[in-house]
Amino acid sequence: MSEPVKYRIIVFCGFLSLLSSCSQVEITGRKQFNLVPASIMNSMSFQSYGEFISQNKLSTNVEQTQMVKRLGGRIQKAVEKYYTENNLLDQLKGYQWEFNLVEDKSLNAWCMPGGKVVVYTGLLPVTQTEAGLAVVVGHEIAHAVAKHGAERMTQGLIVEMGGMALSKALANRPEQTKDLFMRSYGIGTEVGVLLPYSRVHENEADHLGLIFMALAGYNPNEAVSFWERMAASKGDQAAPPEILSTHPADSTRIRNIKELIPEAMKYYQKQ
Repeated sequence: MSEPVKYRIIVFCGFLSLLSSCSQVEITGRKQFNLVPASIMNSMSFQSYGEFISQNKLSTNVEQTQMVKRLGGRIQKAVEKYYTENNLLDQLKGYQWEFNLVEDKSLNAWCMPGGKVVVYTGLLPVTQTEAGLAVVVGHEIAHAVAKHGAERMTQGLIVEMGGMALSKALANRPEQTKDLFMRSYGIGTEVGVLLPYSRVHENEADHLGLIFMALAGYNPNEAVSFWERMAASKGDQAAPPEILSTHPADSTRIRNIKELIPEAMKYYQKQ
């Protein structure tokens, strides 16, 4: 076989590999590029989550902890019901849901692959109500089920490791790969070195999150009030121009959410 023919075969195989790595995000229909197997991401998630929980203080406030677990369970069931009814339950294969409240003053929450969720106590004064917290938890779970972290992990493997496969990266550069994973989810790192979600990811998580909270019986209109409180909590802190930021400006986010609420309300049934 001549070299030009070999080259064309290699290029064609590479193109097929790229196509096979493209999937579609449910609800929004956006095409995404992901090279990271869910089974490996879940395995890394469970290990990292266990380490995080063992190294951080869980809240001793019984009422607040029960609220986090209760609303988390409601959104979990809503997501599973939606995915079951749309023949997509295989996308949640391997999930081991867990919801914890951690003592930390940060206004933060996150969901790792496989349904591992943490809410920081510093967020509760801003969420104020269970419905307000459902806005955040729905948003973070949306990041996970839409595989946004895996997209960021893929980006890191391409940029930082020359397109190395995750299994090979774990074998040859385990510490660097673990660090990349942690930065992809913002666990144990400063914000400045977190691989940021893009504005596309943030808008998509807002979209899916509204529908998930509605399916769980929480009024999507609460999202507007929450994000207004979140914007007010920043006080006089200067934000970068929206074009330079990975997150949408507060006013833009609130406007977008208002436009999405009529769709989300179609899924809302008060419980």
